[in-house]
This record gives sequence, C-alpha cells and structure tokens, in this order.
Amino acid sequence: MRGTSRRSRLLIRILVVIACLAVLVTGCVAASGTDHSGGGGPVDIRARGDRGDGSYRAPLVPGGPAVRIAHEAPFSAYNNTTEQMNNNPDNALVLDQVLVDPFIVEANGRFLLNSDVLVSAEVTSQNPQVVTYKIKPNVRWSDGQPWNCHDFYLAWLAGSGTTPYFTPASTRGLGRVGLNRVTAACRDENTFVETYRSSYADWRRNYIHHAILPAHILERETGIADITALTATSSPAELKKAGDFWNNRWIGFDARTMPASGPYQFDSSTSGTQTVLTRNKAWVGNPGGPAMIVLTSVADGAAAVQGLATGRFQVVQPPADPLLADRLRALSGRGVIFEVRGGPTVEHLDFNLASPLFRDPVIRSAFAQCVDRNKLVEELVRGVRPDAQPLGSLAFFPDEAAYVDLYSDKMVADARKAQVTLERAGWVLGPDGVYSRGGTRLSFAISHDGSPAHSREVELIRKQCRQAGMQIADGAVPGGLDNAVVRGRFDVALRASSRTSRVWSLADRYATKGALNDQHYSNPALDAALGVAETEYSESAQTDALVKADRLLADDLVSLPLFQVPLIWAYTSTIDSVYRRAGDGVTWNANEWTVS
Repeated sequence: MRGTSRRSRLLIRILVVIACLAVLVTGCVAASGTDHSGGGGPVDIRARGDRGDGSYRAPLVPGGPAVRIAHEAPFSAYNNTTEQMNNNPDNALVLDQVLVDPFIVEANGRFLLNSDVLVSAEVTSQNPQVVTYKIKPNVRWSDGQPWNCHDFYLAWLAGSGTTPYFTPASTRGLGRVGLNRVTAACRDENTFVETYRSSYADWRRNYIHHAILPAHILERETGIADITALTATSSPAELKKAGDFWNNRWIGFDARTMPASGPYQFDSSTSGTQTVLTRNKAWVGNPGGPAMIVLTSVADGAAAVQGLATGRFQVVQPPADPLLADRLRALSGRGVIFEVRGGPTVEHLDFNLASPLFRDPVIRSAFAQCVDRNKLVEELVRGVRPDAQPLGSLAFFPDEAAYVDLYSDKMVADARKAQVTLERAGWVLGPDGVYSRGGTRLSFAISHDGSPAHSREVELIRKQCRQAGMQIADGAVPGGLDNAVVRGRFDVALRASSRTSRVWSLADRYATKGALNDQHYSNPALDAALGVAETEYSESAQTDALVKADRLLADDLVSLPLFQVPLIWAYTSTIDSVYRRAGDGVTWNANEWTVS
C-alpha cells in the first residue's frame, strides 16, 4: 500500500531532527566525545547478553537506582506499528523495555535470537519457505497470562494485509506469507508456523519493533473467543471488531490494557509528559539493572542538555544541533560522556524521470557536476560531526566493507564541466546566463519540505548551479512535499530517508513496482538484483546483489546521495553501556545498564 499520510508523518519526524542542522557554527572544536563509528552501518558494539552463538540472554547485572532520560516527544501509543504511529521513535524508546521481540537487534545491526523467550526460530523448509518459531512455555505477560502463539498469530493477522480491517504501517515481509491456504498457524500453544508464497531472506524483521501484542487483551475487550480462529474469510463483523481494537484502542496510555512482556512494565504514575517504568516481576529473564526508568518529554533540546548538566537527567538524545553538540562536549569535565555517529537517515536529491528535463541523462549529469557535496557537508553537518564526509552510495555507509563512493566522478563541483556537458548536447548559453535548447530553458525547481535546513541547502545548490547556467527555483512545499511527490509534481526533490533495512529501502524506492517509487524509474536489471537481495539466504550473495544494484543506480543517475544525518547522545559517567541504536534510540539495552 502506498500510505501517503503515513509517509508524510515519517518524513516530518525525520526532518524535525534535520532542521536543527541549519544552525551554523563557526570555529567548532574537535569532538571530545566518543564516536563509535564513522558511519551508520555495522559497528563493533555488542549487547552484554550476546552469547556469541547467534543468541541473546539478558545478562545478570547489579541492581542500581533509577535512571532519568530526556527525549523529544511524549509516549503516545502502545501499538506503535499502526499506519498512524508508523514506528514513532519516541514510542519505540519506551517500548524497547516493555514489549519483548523474538530477536534482539544489536547496535551493529546483527540479529540475535532472544533465548529468554524462544527456544528457536528458523527456516525449517526452503521450498516452500517455512519458518517455525518455538516459544518457551514459561513466558508470561506482566498480568500473568501466557506470551505464546496466539500473540504471534495476532501480529501476523494484523500485519500481513490479508484483511482490510487492520491498518499496519507496512505489510512488507508478512505480506509474502501466502494468502490462498492456511499459511500462518499455531501448531500448538508454543509453536507458530509461517509458510511463504516465495522465498524471503529478511524474515527476521517480521516481528521486531514491538509487533507482538497481547492477544488475550484484544479477546477480552472485544469478546472474540479465539484470535487464531480468525482468517481472511471470517465474518467481516468479527474482523472489524479485531481491527478496530488493534488500530485504535492501544493509543495513549491505559495500564489495564497494556501489560508488559519485557524486563520493565508501566507504572501507574505514567502521565502525559512522563513515562515511568518499573521492573516487571513476571519477566522470565534476569532483572534489569536500573530500579526504574523515567522518560520525560522535553521538546527543547537546550532544556534537555541543561537538565543533564544540573543532574535532572542522566541520559539525553537531543536533535543533532551544532550548538547542542558543543554544549555537550563542554560538559566532559563534569562527568558527561558525549557521543556522535552517522545515523541511518540520509539526505538525497531525487530526479523525476517523468519530467521532460530530467528524462534526459545529460541534464541529470550536468546537474550532478555542479553540486558541491563537500560544501553542503561543511556548512550543514561538520558542526555536529567534524569528520563527516559526503555520502557516495545509495546502498551502503562509509564504514561498511562493500562501500565505494560511486559519485566522486559524477559530482565534481565543477560548473565549467557542467557547461561543457550541456554544450556538447546542443544547449546554448543565453544572454541572461541560462542555457536553452529548442525553445526550452534550463529552468526547474528543487522541491523540499520548507524546513530551515532544506531551505539553506537548496540556496547553496542554487548558487552552485547558477554558475553552470541553470535557473533553479526554491520549490518549498511546507507540509505538503509528500503529496506533491506522489502526484509527480516535482522536477528534483530534496528528501531524507531511513536505511534501517537497505534492502527494503532500495526495493521500495527504486524497484519498478516499489511502493515508494515516485521517480518513475524502471530498470529490469535492478529489479533482478533486488530480487536476489530479498530472497538469497547467503549474506555474501545478498551483498553482491546490493553492490550490483548500487552501481546500476549510480550509472543511471537516478538520485544523488548527499550525506548522513548524525545521531548524538550523552550520559553521565555513572551509567555503563549506554549506546544509541539507530532505529530505537538509547534504551534498546537499558536492562543491561549498570548504574552507580
């Protein structure tokens, strides 16, 4: 499903962070905090519970006092996987310790079987692909009810797209589980089996990000006797009851309908601006380190930093603002540890290949030649992360072995070279300094969301390419960029996107039938490469396919990668093992923290 409103909300959330990059700082000091990696891909940070065999078990850590964390927006939904919530990062920050996932995703991107709750989760047949989850029999929700196959079945029913009554943020992955036969079923109370219509190598992502919700609560509140008896052909009235509850009733906070399956549970003192988590006594694993986790929403990043300085908070993850970064660096002498790394969100320029101008590869090439990536990074990113470099790949990050800058010979920041490219194709420079050919002027707009950062970015590009004879308009569309792009009303779009799953990201944006392919791009060779990446079990084969896809996109010059948006966070030296996972934030391993 396209989900236009969903994409708008996600883009707005991402750009709230990016907007802060518009604050330019001169004379920035070198980073005094630790930068665990130079990129947004795998890094050498493992969970303490990583057992070294592909599995995770919550470690035994000393019990400590409460930890207070500042984050941007208040907790708003227990079910964070709906179209409305779309994996909201502030909700994820809370739910990381409340709702257990079948896999732990480490900060380096590795998937570990969560052996506190599962015996195994594996492909038990490749043709057809069958995945079997075996759940430990002693796993319980905080209200004492079993955490079992019924909860997995509800997650599949809601996220698979088999019925229109549920509105998940995405059906990718689960949508591949076949629809014409019994394809997801409980073999017994603790064995859940999926049968896929086609091979799908990324199946481990299906139930992460807090997708396993309490089926017994839905049954109790709706009067549905057994969720596993519902299928796509069940009574519409029953499906609607289930869908309405799943979509709407787990919004906000209601302790009665929101039990915990993870190390921590909601405390009744949770309010509109503050979420209080206490240890879940029904949790099957080792208890978490902090006695309590208190998450307070502080929209103003400067106030959050001030709270860290005064001791009100012990952990903050503010927007990547240069001024805030400098203030956090300055606290190093007061026992504050500041860290920064490249995140999963990237800035890029996307061409509309249905546009008469940008259907022509000569125009795309000339435009790429006049854009100065390094200037953009210098003015917009290095105030936060001094070692930041332009990004040269649509698939990989600089710290990954497969990364190659495929755009260094295309984006050369040379206005004269761009002019030569145009003139060889018959474009003629007019007396007004703008090229034209056959009555068509080289005039177009760069569409963007209107944020301060993007406005500044577009202004820099306009100046760079005006020297190459291009007349570029600022096509700001405040609050409406997504609709304009979906409807094809753009020439070039300046956008941000997340690469938390590079296969999903590339397939959605660039495959011929990709759900987010608004650039009207189609290349059968790319479709084939992405097909291999999605279905090949071998990691090396997946990587080879992505390398091929990356080169095809660069050769076709479909989009121009610019830079990674940094992530920053800081914490007091009284806490050990705080590390920010790209997707969910710092709390992904909060149960492992040692607090003194």
